[in-house]
Amino acid sequence: MAIQVPQDFRRVIVAASVGNIIEWYDFYIFGSLAAVLSVKFFEQSHPVAALLSTIALFTAGFLIRPLGAFLFGWMGDRVGRKYTFLITLSGMGLGTGAIGLIPTYESIGLTAAFLLFGLRMIQGLCLGGEYGGAITYVAEHVPDERRGYYTGWLQTSPTLGIVVSLAVIIATRTYFGNEAFDAWAWRVPFLVSFLLVAIAIYIRLQLQETPIFAEIKAKGQMTKNPWKEAFLSANIKYVGIATIVLIGQGVVWYSGQFWALYFLQQVSKVDPLNSAYIVGAALLLATPSLILFGLLSDFIGRKPVILGGMLLAAITYYPLYLWLGTVTQPGNINYPVAIFIIFILVCYVGMVYGPVGAFLAEYFPGRIRYTSVSVPYHIGNGWGGGLVPFITSAAFAATGSIGYALLYPIVVPAVCFVLALFLMPETRKISIWNPIEPRAET
Repeated sequence: MAIQVPQDFRRVIVAASVGNIIEWYDFYIFGSLAAVLSVKFFEQSHPVAALLSTIALFTAGFLIRPLGAFLFGWMGDRVGRKYTFLITLSGMGLGTGAIGLIPTYESIGLTAAFLLFGLRMIQGLCLGGEYGGAITYVAEHVPDERRGYYTGWLQTSPTLGIVVSLAVIIATRTYFGNEAFDAWAWRVPFLVSFLLVAIAIYIRLQLQETPIFAEIKAKGQMTKNPWKEAFLSANIKYVGIATIVLIGQGVVWYSGQFWALYFLQQVSKVDPLNSAYIVGAALLLATPSLILFGLLSDFIGRKPVILGGMLLAAITYYPLYLWLGTVTQPGNINYPVAIFIIFILVCYVGMVYGPVGAFLAEYFPGRIRYTSVSVPYHIGNGWGGGLVPFITSAAFAATGSIGYALLYPIVVPAVCFVLALFLMPETRKISIWNPIEPRAET
């Protein structure tokens, strides 16, 4: 085949990752400020109800993600990777920045909650189109034998997005003081999004279409109807298998990073600033694990690394979270150990998430890659993973037991591990530069 790996593929990874970090920053700023938003946009008669309604809103942003994947996936396979993820990035930035501009419940009553809900939906839709585009874009620029390593760099972007959101919140809180922050400066992190997105759009405008998509287009092999080809054909079986893998991965991802933050704040009652420091430090230390496990998957395969992470998570979550509870007693926080425990949790994330981008890109053919990668990814992460903060927090609020709260984060990866053990193929040997039709048999 005439197409070659482009020379500037490292620049492509950086550009895709920067945009991705900003998308995730936008998405997480909402989750990290849930406590403040619940005060500003919901009726205050019952603080727990207000917090749960904000987390539910956070979760609603996740639940709509597969719809975004569906819409923008179609566009990415019909119009092109580059333009689609420019649109998703712009929509995301405007949706987030606008949250910093809308009046609160105090000023306009219930309308405020509806506005917030609408903007959250825009965020979820755009995020649904973003990730599949970024992973397809990067995977279609890098050499086959190092795809795990290079896509591993892209996989660090959601984790770094959380770090950036925590950093902006810490900086804003410290600079303006807690009172001003709760009064009005909580808007600043949302408004920062306008600036960040402008930078990301500028970077992305410099990029070309992927060589693989350009080739498909030039040869007139583009799909007429990505939805029909992805979901109403034999491909639906592969979409199903990918979804099982991604639900397990999504739950591990959120249980390791997001629930750690909720756990420190809601269970151990660590104040917001210190919990942000602990989780932020652990995330920064463990972020390279995404790249390392991506690299490892280039040598031993995607399947053992991803499934190993699910198994370890299911076995060790309960003891690790109990241990975390003992070292974060109010007034007696053992910072190094707390950071170390969350570091371990995020290393599991590295195992399940580092290689998954490469797995997805290799598993689906180029003509329908954007759609086929996006939909399982957002069902797994948006539905499977996005429900973690809500289910675990609600279970803990209802029972006060860590065991019950961890039922979902333990059972789901365990079940997905068993299913994927039999269903998931190894894709490491599949070349996307020289595709051999039909597909590798499972």
